[in-house]
Amino acid sequence: MPRIEHLREVPPAPPVSYYWQARLAAGWMPVAVVWERQVEGEPEPSGELDEDVPYGLQVAADGSRLVEHPAEKQALLLMMSLIVEDAPLARVAVELNGQGLRTRQGTPWGPDSVFDMLPRLIQVGPRVFSSEEWAARRQQLRYRMSANDLRSL
Repeated sequence: MPRIEHLREVPPAPPVSYYWQARLAAGWMPVAVVWERQVEGEPEPSGELDEDVPYGLQVAADGSRLVEHPAEKQALLLMMSLIVEDAPLARVAVELNGQGLRTRQGTPWGPDSVFDMLPRLIQVGPRVFSSEEWAARRQQLRYRMSANDLRSL
């Protein structure tokens, strides 16, 4: 199944015919046009929320709700596991990058970007801790932690 690409750009003002022809020739199809003008007075509330989709979620294909983003969910679970093990944020970043996971902007993780995720981890914690996937990870954590305790003896 082919994937769909989107392109958002500010066209020359006003867009001239060769602009549209060049885009159509390159295979692009216009799917929306946004018009803008300046008016006097107070701005009207748009009724739309202007906030980012929380990390770990994405807008569903039908645009009506949020659903889990598989790669971001995996990153959150790995962060949570390592933080529960009391790993430094630098190690968390190394593990994320080692598994090929990237930030939403596509950049490698660093201690600062992991730190920025802590409020989101607190937010999703109750749901993560009650999931079956976390129950399996908890067993692995217990085993690793008890093995580390035995090594320290």
